[in-house]
Amino acid sequence: KRADIVVSQLSHGEQRELELAVALATKPKLLLLDEPMAGLGVTESARMVSLLKELRKEVTIVLVEHDMEAVFALADRITVLVYGRVIACDVPDAIRKHEEVKRAYLGEQHAVTRHG
Repeated sequence: KRADIVVSQLSHGEQRELELAVALATKPKLLLLDEPMAGLGVTESARMVSLLKELRKEVTIVLVEHDMEAVFALADRITVLVYGRVIACDVPDAIRKHEEVKRAYLGEQHAVTRHG
């Protein structure tokens, strides 16, 4: 229904979906997505998560993302980096419980520092 719309006139979320469609047109075995939720509103982000949930059934996805709720909704395995250092690599439930991850990304009171 939006085929006649110039890309620059699409919403940011629609442009992100179009970028994903262009990548999928090459029939990849692996999709590397760098912050696909960046700049999306709540509704657009939820739509992207839903779309990626369906796509992961057909293609391997490596996702770099700061939206931790989106990551938890999508990932089978999560590697968490702080200042370029791996602090945890595990399944989502274990990552949610990991103390250093909670401090760094999940809103605990003391954030991990470059030296910590």
